[in-house]
Amino acid sequence: MGLHIGDTAPDFTQESTEGTIHFHQWIGDKWAVLFSHPKDFTPVCTTELGRVAKLKPEFDKRNCKVIGLSVDDVASHRRWVGDIEETQGVRMNFPVLGDADRKVSHLYDMIHPNASDTLTVRSVYVIDSNKKVRLMITYPASTGRNFDEILRAVDSLQLTDRYTVATPVDWKQGDDVIIAPSITDPKVLKEKFPKGYRELRPYLRLTPQPGK
Repeated sequence: MGLHIGDTAPDFTQESTEGTIHFHQWIGDKWAVLFSHPKDFTPVCTTELGRVAKLKPEFDKRNCKVIGLSVDDVASHRRWVGDIEETQGVRMNFPVLGDADRKVSHLYDMIHPNASDTLTVRSVYVIDSNKKVRLMITYPASTGRNFDEILRAVDSLQLTDRYTVATPVDWKQGDDVIIAPSITDPKVLKEKFPKGYRELRPYLRLTPQPGK
């Protein structure tokens, strides 16, 4: 059985560039993004880690921690950090897990044997403060991720947790959202969405983003 959305994120204890990580304890009452890298000292991974370091203040605003993983050991990671900082022009500001024993990689199904039986694919897991997996994205090793999209997805997840809405295609902060089709009572609609809404179809009603 693989890991599914809605499952409890597997807990683990593993060493990292910032010391021992007890994963659930490390998450605490925050959200988390766990993302894997195929190998140290590889070009795409170097750019990705630099980008996440630059975006960390944005993740912080969303009460969301970030943590990377590579199948190499922590000593290798620490040597690699110098390259990341020099080439990407940023200081590393989040932990990278060592996973030479593949413990976390197997727990999170990050190794896809038909792609490589030793290296992880580029997996992303968004985990909420209840330690539930809320989103999973998998890229091949050759394709760098778009971490702006991951921030956008976190925004959507957190918004739709607070309000009875969904976010449409290409939605971003401040755009209109979709009212859940389950809400049909006019009185409830008025209470929940005082800014009003546009009905394109009975099942497709757009309203300004709540809370803005």
